[in-house]
Amino acid sequence: GSKFIHLFYWFARCVLVENMRMHSIDTDIPFAEAVNLTPEDVYLAIARYRVAYNKLLQILQKEDFVIQEYGKK
Repeated sequence: GSKFIHLFYWFARCVLVENMRMHSIDTDIPFAEAVNLTPEDVYLAIARYRVAYNKLLQILQKEDFVIQEYGKK
């Protein structure tokens, strides 16, 4: 359901942040810290969050549909 999708989104976000943190060692670009900062324009950040959340939801729904159709055949 929607709670699982929300949990999965936050899990994927945490994995992404940790991946960026591991690969940005010895560079001058602090990607992981930038992800966790509070943005200046909160409304724009919320809009970006909703776009990413909806895109992930669409991908998961499409994958579920393909799996169900494959199961029927």
